[in-house]
Amino acid sequence: MVTTDHDEVGPALEPQLTPDEPHANGLQARLNWLRAGVLGANDGIISTAGVVVGVAAATPHATAILVAGVASVVAGAVSMALGEYVSVSSQRDTERALIAQERRELEEDPEGELVELADIYRRMGLSRATAQRVAVELTEHDAVAAHVTAELGLNPDERTNPWHAAIASAVAFTVGALLPLLAVVLAPPAVRIPVTFAAVVVALAATGGISARFGRAHRLRAVVRLIIGGALAMGITFGIGALLGATVV
Repeated sequence: MVTTDHDEVGPALEPQLTPDEPHANGLQARLNWLRAGVLGANDGIISTAGVVVGVAAATPHATAILVAGVASVVAGAVSMALGEYVSVSSQRDTERALIAQERRELEEDPEGELVELADIYRRMGLSRATAQRVAVELTEHDAVAAHVTAELGLNPDERTNPWHAAIASAVAFTVGALLPLLAVVLAPPAVRIPVTFAAVVVALAATGGISARFGRAHRLRAVVRLIIGGALAMGITFGIGALLGATVV
């Protein structure tokens, strides 16, 4: 049986469309949730731990520590949500503008865009004839999607949702922040700071491991990086709190 160019090209492109592959539909949204969630949890743990440890170093009064911790949780969650919403909204606006530009270019110069698309696939390793065939068939199927994917690396049907990012970030921040807050409030006054420090180290190790697993990154490196950052933050705020507690409070 004679195999045509079309038969050779079609199966070669099919694996990119299987739902089990890492680049399947919905991956961008899942990564957005993961990024916002992990970032929010880590920020909640570290920033709240820094606040309560600093206040605890300055004063033994549980009420003052609790008020500072709750204020840190509320302000941090709102700030994280707002920051994620603004950031992702700006990203969406940029992506929409780029896609709109591609639509205009296809309307104004379809032949030139076809040549450009074929050249992209040729630079990726396809022969000139195969690249031209792929460009023609993808253009006939969905010209905008073909150009947006090849030129911009975007999926025109999958946009990052700013509300999802904002909610995930705020919830994760709050959950992460509750651990050091509860540790410093519930622990006996004599061991508040050591208990909080230990709880934060364990929490950061857990979030670092989870983020590395889902992101397919090196787990130990991610964990160590977070623990060192959290320890530095608590060490600095403890020193500031102890200094102010001895000289001001």
